[in-house]
Amino acid sequence: MEQAISAADANRNFSAILRAVRDGNSYVVTSHGKPVARILPTGRHETIGSAARSLLLDRLAGQSVVDVGRWSRDELYEDEQG
Repeated sequence: MEQAISAADANRNFSAILRAVRDGNSYVVTSHGKPVARILPTGRHETIGSAARSLLLDRLAGQSVVDVGRWSRDELYEDEQG
């Protein structure tokens, strides 16, 4: 189970957090009460990331290329109000 910890507490206790993570614990770091990061042991979610990457690449490989022609940098970043 992930334990919530504020960014300030994570900063003050980083060494202790790393030791706990090495032992299998994980943390959700919060800023102003909102989750902003996770600290978890390596390898724990590597298979999820690998599977997600494979699914994305398979999906992209199955899509057809859309030819929209050439455009200039100015056209690409043109302000719609202008």
